[in-house]
Amino acid sequence: MQWFVFKTTPKVGRPSLRVRAPVASSPQKQYSSKTAEIKSGEELHIAVLGASGYTGAEIVRLLANHPQFHIKVMTADRKPGEQFGSVFPYLITQDLPNLGAIKDADFSNVDAVFCCLPHGTTQEIIEGLPKQLKIVDLSADFRLSDTNEYAEWYGHSHRAPELQQEAVYGLTEVLQDEIRNARLVANPGCYPTSIQLPLVPLIKAKLIKLSNIIVDAKSGVSGAGRGAKEANLYTEIAEGIHAYGTKGHRHVPEIEQGLSEAAESKVTISFTPNLICMKRGMQSTMFVEMAPGVTVSDLYQHLKSTYEGEEFVKLLHGISVPHTRHVVGSNYCFMNV
Repeated sequence: MQWFVFKTTPKVGRPSLRVRAPVASSPQKQYSSKTAEIKSGEELHIAVLGASGYTGAEIVRLLANHPQFHIKVMTADRKPGEQFGSVFPYLITQDLPNLGAIKDADFSNVDAVFCCLPHGTTQEIIEGLPKQLKIVDLSADFRLSDTNEYAEWYGHSHRAPELQQEAVYGLTEVLQDEIRNARLVANPGCYPTSIQLPLVPLIKAKLIKLSNIIVDAKSGVSGAGRGAKEANLYTEIAEGIHAYGTKGHRHVPEIEQGLSEAAESKVTISFTPNLICMKRGMQSTMFVEMAPGVTVSDLYQHLKSTYEGEEFVKLLHGISVPHTRHVVGSNYCFMNV
C-alpha cells in the first residue's frame, strides 16, 4: 500500500517524473467504491499475522476502519497475550482481539489473512495455512516470479516454489483482474510501487525509451521496520540524508521485473535509494528519455487518461509540485511530469 507523486519540469528531452508513496489510507476517503467486490452487508473475517510491526499496525488501522472487515485473529510471537492498544496506543479505541502466537491461531472462522512477517519467514507459514484462505503477503517472499532470482537477492532458496507459481503480483492499478481472482497476492514493495505506477503505462504505450532510466528515490525511516538497528538511531540519521544500497538494492529486481513485463523485453534501471530524516513518506524522481516525436505533454496526457478512473492515483495540474506532506497518512499517490 504505497502511493506517489509526479512533478513537471520545463526541460526538453529528459523530463523527470516525481513520485512519492506513503503507506496508509486516505483521511478524506479511505475506500474506493470501485474496488468493493463484496456483497453489500457481507462481513469478512480477517487474521493479521505479525501485527506488532509497522506494516502490521498500518494494516490493522486500515482494516479496523473498513465497513465490512472484522479482525478475528492477530498474532505477534514476541507479545503473546498483550492487548494491541498497549503496543500501538493510537488504536486503543478499536475493538480488537488480543495478540497471540501463530502456532496457537485458530483459522476456522477466518476468510482472509494479511501476512506482515519479516522477509524469509513467510513462505513456510503460508504453505501451512488452510488452503481455502485468501492471503495477502506484505513481505518480499512472493514478489519475484523467478525463484532463482529470489535466492540470489535474499540469500536463501525459496521455501515454497509451488506457491510462487500461484502468487499474483499485487500492483492493483495495473493487475486488477488477476488480483481479483487470486488466492495469494504478493503486495508490492514501496519503491517498486512508486516507480512502476508512472513508468509501466508509459512503457506500454512506447512513449519513452527503455534505456537510461534513472531513478532517485527517498524514503522515511519507518521503511526499515520496527526492529532496533544502530544505523536507524536518531543520532545516526538526524539532520542529514544519505544513499544506501548503492551496490544493489533488493527492490531492483522487483522494479525491473515489472518494467520488463510491460516492455516485453529486458529493462534495466539506474536506481539510488536515499534515507531521509522523517518517519514516513516516499518520493521517487524518474528521469527518462522520450521516444522520437513524443512531447512532455504526451506523457502527461497518457498518464492522465490511464489513471482518471482510479480513486487513489492523482495527476496534479500544471506545474504543481508534489509534497510528501500532502499524502502522508493517506492512500494517495500524487504525480506530475
